[in-house]
Amino acid sequence: MSLKDVIGQEKAINIIQGSISRNRIPSAYLFAGESGIGKKFTAVNMAKILNCQSIQHSAVSCQFIDCCDECASCRKIDAQIHPDFLMVAPEKGEVRIAEIRAVEEVLSFAPYEGQRKVVIIDDAETMNSAAANAFLKTLEEPPSLSLIILISSSPDRLPETIRSRCSRINFSPLPFEMCEEVIKKAVNQQAASSSLYKTVARLAMGRPGLAVSGDLIEEREWFIKLLQEMISGRDKEIWTDKEEIGRWFDSAFVLLRDLAVFKITGRGDMLINIDLMEKIAGLSKSVGLKDIIESYSKLSFLRGYVDFNLNKAITWNYTSFIMSRFKRSL
Repeated sequence: MSLKDVIGQEKAINIIQGSISRNRIPSAYLFAGESGIGKKFTAVNMAKILNCQSIQHSAVSCQFIDCCDECASCRKIDAQIHPDFLMVAPEKGEVRIAEIRAVEEVLSFAPYEGQRKVVIIDDAETMNSAAANAFLKTLEEPPSLSLIILISSSPDRLPETIRSRCSRINFSPLPFEMCEEVIKKAVNQQAASSSLYKTVARLAMGRPGLAVSGDLIEEREWFIKLLQEMISGRDKEIWTDKEEIGRWFDSAFVLLRDLAVFKITGRGDMLINIDLMEKIAGLSKSVGLKDIIESYSKLSFLRGYVDFNLNKAITWNYTSFIMSRFKRSL
């Protein structure tokens, strides 16, 4: 796979192509946008272009520049074994100072095999304060022939001192049609019906990477099961951690969104959960628009505090109270 395989991010790709063709690549990029829309895929392929053995890097061209995806350098970067390439990701939800020290060590040497050292930090907003402070020194004095790419779905959580030293490129969610195209390319097209692809593409909400990396249908079934537990008043099923709470809330927002949309428009084609149109239509009859909006507002307020380690049992009980007005189960 190469840069030409990035779908739906023409603006971001044009910016990157312009920097490469003019040989005016900044020392650090911030790729910002929601999870699952191609930020990391683009970053990896940019690293491949900068070190591809089939490209004359000394020549400046206005044409579309892409990696060959076949040379030893491209294959090593894909396998993450290239000596001039490093991918950093959070461990237990956090990028710590040890990972930043590893970045500093890699960048302290000149390129060994390729033309440029490239470091990608995924979920960069998870850097703790010590890691962020250490990383800032690297950004202030970037080594020559190096490129740092920060990937973040929540760039506002990064310190301003870090954001201001990076050239920001925004990535956008894909339209449903493009999202479906990406999903079909990533999986066996014979493995599922066309209607299932359309459903999954809608559940991904423009983030095909989420559909490729996980089972969104199974995720929704899990959400509905817990919702039924809440509505019935049973409390045997309780979230295991704050990540699980956050996932459930995100699914609840989608359901409430669909209920509000159907209540206002009566149009099933505008639903995210399009395959549940009949059930959503039935559920919308049993609750008013005001109740839907109030529930969304209360859950949204509560969602903002999930990262602060809310008591799971109390959160479950309060959420059950909010959702109790939705007596009709999906």
